[in-house]
Amino acid sequence: MDTQAPIVVVGGGLAGATAAATLREEGFDGPVVLVAAEPELPYERPPLSKGYLLGTAERAGAQVHDEGWYGAHGLQLRTGTRATRLDVAGHRVALDTGKELPCTRVLLATGSSARRLSVPGADLEGVRYLRTLADADRLRADLLRGGRRVVVVGAGWIGLEVAAAARHHGDAVTVVEPRPTPLHAVLGPRMGEVFARLHREHGVDLRTRTGVREIRGSGGRVASVLTDGGAEIAADLVLVGVGAVPDTALAEAAGIGVDGGVLTDAALRTSAPDVFAAGDVARSYSPLYGRHLRVEHWANALHGGPAAARSMLGQEVVHDRVPYSFTDQYDLGMECSGLASPQARVVCRGDVGSREFVAFWVHEGRVQAGMNVGVRDVTEPVQALVRSRRQVAVDRLTDPAVPLGELAA
Repeated sequence: MDTQAPIVVVGGGLAGATAAATLREEGFDGPVVLVAAEPELPYERPPLSKGYLLGTAERAGAQVHDEGWYGAHGLQLRTGTRATRLDVAGHRVALDTGKELPCTRVLLATGSSARRLSVPGADLEGVRYLRTLADADRLRADLLRGGRRVVVVGAGWIGLEVAAAARHHGDAVTVVEPRPTPLHAVLGPRMGEVFARLHREHGVDLRTRTGVREIRGSGGRVASVLTDGGAEIAADLVLVGVGAVPDTALAEAAGIGVDGGVLTDAALRTSAPDVFAAGDVARSYSPLYGRHLRVEHWANALHGGPAAARSMLGQEVVHDRVPYSFTDQYDLGMECSGLASPQARVVCRGDVGSREFVAFWVHEGRVQAGMNVGVRDVTEPVQALVRSRRQVAVDRLTDPAVPLGELAA
């Protein structure tokens, strides 16, 4: 193996960009090549459904670094270039340009793709997804004009944030969701209902326990959405937010272990020597939970990229953070930490009705997850509670007079 061959980072998202930056910060002065399939500088995804879509943030604000930063740090950035094959034994990465890159180590940070809707009419003009910056450009242009009839399929994080942005721009919004409440699989019925009330208060026609049978068109464009109950909803635009699928094809073709994501240990090492994975594509072993987890949220990419870089440099690494996510919808700000089991019950401190509270998912006296809505500066003690696995009396947990930091100590 050529010791002057580069470390190759495959993926132009937050995990890939932060990994490349960390290699330099940790003193690695060898060649680093960052291969980004999109024709964009590496960028973060939260602004795509938040500030940029709302029109309150500039496009460039999503970039991890400006263009000059990469050259200034001696990083070779190849945008608009896709890795097509990984030769693990030969330490080579083939590109769609026809070139091959020798490599000492590889980081797979290929992320995820939007899950496609498989119903008649799903290929009509006016059916949108939101995963890339190009998607956000198109959707932003659609929504900014206002006065449009928007149907959102799926009341997950993306669907709800797009619904809020559409209402902000003066569009009429209908959300169709097959489960009993928004975010049902993530938050359960009680907390899902908080988001249901929020959107209905802002004029969204939220239809739960409702699926989509067909998207109907006129002249090749979206005209309406037919639900599984037979209702027809007029639509100028349909946003599909039904989840994401990890981009594991490169790893699978290389014979690397994949099971709902690229499998890694706690140090983000895959089953292949000198190949690592981080971000949305990785399903990494968590000592905290005792199982492999695939976490799609921003914080996992933010911290996973640097952890993978240090691991590639031979440092002892355990990437075992408490899962964290956040959302902003209308005037509601929320942060969530941890993962709850189906057996957990929800208890709250504060006023759920006024949307200023902290919710806890508790099982066998232990806090599995916590969500703060309209309450600031509690993420650290909530995460400490989750990590400690201490048994906590519910009456103390729900008492605002008891500092959360005291419970976690």
